[in-house]
Amino acid sequence: MKKSRVVIDTNIILVSLSRKSPNNWIFQRLIDEDFEICVTTEILLEYYEIVSQKMSIRAAEGMMRLFDNLENVVYITTYFEFRLLKDPDDNKFVDCSIAADARYIVSHDKDFKVLKTIDFPKVEVIGIEEFKKAF
Repeated sequence: MKKSRVVIDTNIILVSLSRKSPNNWIFQRLIDEDFEICVTTEILLEYYEIVSQKMSIRAAEGMMRLFDNLENVVYITTYFEFRLLKDPDDNKFVDCSIAADARYIVSHDKDFKVLKTIDFPKVEVIGIEEFKKAF
C-alpha cells in the first residue's frame, strides 16, 4: 500500500521532536515510516536552523542524520515557484507539496489558510489534530 505523502512545516517538527512533547507521536510515526515526508534542501536547512536555535545544535544534527537515513524521507526538487503565500519563507512548503503531489501540509501557521481559497493548484493544509485523525 502506498503511504501518504505529507509536507510538515517547521513549527510542527519543532513541537514533535522532544520525547516529553504531547506531539512526539508525529516524530515517532515518521520514524516508524507510517507516512512519507517530502522535503527540499531549503526545507531541511530551515529545520536545521530553527531546531538548532530553539533546542540545540546537537538535536538539529541528530534530526538531520535521522532524515538522511530514513527511507520514507522523499527529497523533492522544485522547478517552479508558485508564490501563493505572502511570506516567501512559507512558499517553499507549498512548492514542495505541489511538486511532490503530497496529500497535505501539516502546519499551524495561519498564513497557510489562504490556500483554502485557491482552486488551482489545490493544496490542503491540516493541523496536528486532523493529522492525528488521519493516522
